[in-house]
Amino acid sequence: MPELPYTSLPIPQDDVTYAYGPDSSPRPGVAPGAVHELRLDDSIHFPRTSRRVWIHTPYGHRDDEPAAVMFFNDGWWYLDPGGDVRAGVVLDNLAAARDLPPLIGVFVDPGLTQTADGPVKNRNVEYDAFDSRYADLLIDEVLPLVAAHHAVSMDAGAHGICGGSSGGDAAFTAAWSRPGAFGRALCFNASFAQMPGGNPYPKLLRETPRKQLRVMLHAAHRDLGWNRRDDNWFAENLRTAAELAAAGYDMRLVVGDGGHSPNHGGVLLPDALRWLWREAPGAGRSGALDR
Repeated sequence: MPELPYTSLPIPQDDVTYAYGPDSSPRPGVAPGAVHELRLDDSIHFPRTSRRVWIHTPYGHRDDEPAAVMFFNDGWWYLDPGGDVRAGVVLDNLAAARDLPPLIGVFVDPGLTQTADGPVKNRNVEYDAFDSRYADLLIDEVLPLVAAHHAVSMDAGAHGICGGSSGGDAAFTAAWSRPGAFGRALCFNASFAQMPGGNPYPKLLRETPRKQLRVMLHAAHRDLGWNRRDDNWFAENLRTAAELAAAGYDMRLVVGDGGHSPNHGGVLLPDALRWLWREAPGAGRSGALDR
């Protein structure tokens, strides 16, 4: 049985910042991957919206071999190498270590609607909704753009999705509404509490036969409304995680300190991806969360 190193428990729970690990910064000897930007100028599922999409492939990626696909909501915000998540850097490092299967990262910005006063983000409309439209957008409109440039697997187990806050809602809802298209979901500080009509998932998880999904949730002790009866971000993540466990899902819950911040999710991302893609063909098992 592996022994984890001792880490002291922070006494304050509000102002906590987690240090990034070695996989969240460029590593000596790891060549950066390629990033290709595309535009989706309109949408069938969200008419009159436009959005940018970035496709990341690790160094040495072969376009003639069908690859797994990992979608990241909030596109550039997750890809930005100087940001809180740095997912492109993480993917490069994990690919070099062979800790993931051959995998393409697809970073999708929320839609923009043009108005007389300028562009308006369609983020909450797309991400917080309890319906399949966002999943449909990714599979029916974005994935074909990726497949036009790279060979991709069409198997649900080879498709994952990641997001934080409302993007965590969108990741969970995409996997829930189209489990035949998404088999893996990673949700940081999901905003289930602000979904129109409230968080539907605890009840649905109790009443719906188990779906073929692997899900990791992250929650923060001092997330929004953490000590309120209603509109409690922390509690709704815990309720969802409890029902996932009770229903027998392949799931994992990581709870940290701090508030509604992307910092801890960004720190967790390398090992979260290792856990999410463990046992996939071509993936290693060297991550701390696997131990």
